[in-house]
Amino acid sequence: MSHVVMIVDDSRMIRMQVCRALQGQGFRTVEAADGQDAWEKLTRGEPIDVMVCDVNMPRMNGIELLEKLRSPGGFEDLPVVMLTTEGDPDIVRRARSLGAKGWLVKPFQAELLVATVQRMIGVVVS
Repeated sequence: MSHVVMIVDDSRMIRMQVCRALQGQGFRTVEAADGQDAWEKLTRGEPIDVMVCDVNMPRMNGIELLEKLRSPGGFEDLPVVMLTTEGDPDIVRRARSLGAKGWLVKPFQAELLVATVQRMIGVVVS
């Protein structure tokens, strides 16, 4: 069974690039246009192993989504990797305090993204 990664980004181009990188390594992907879209898909039962999430998005940003994910009865154990142009140390600290497991900066290297996602789910690469 292949692992499922949700890509949450308001840029369709970024979602396509991330999907292409992950699908090329055997991952299945689910796309969400912002935090609200991601939350709706998760609460409808979309099975997700890892989330790759932007910070700056309309309706619900990445930090707000992390807050919802980490609330009791949320998705406390879902590994989240932030993928963003945002480099503000306060925002990085806030994301980490909410349980973000990784922080990648756009433009991203596909190999680094894939390796980070693999590490989040414990995939051993030979």
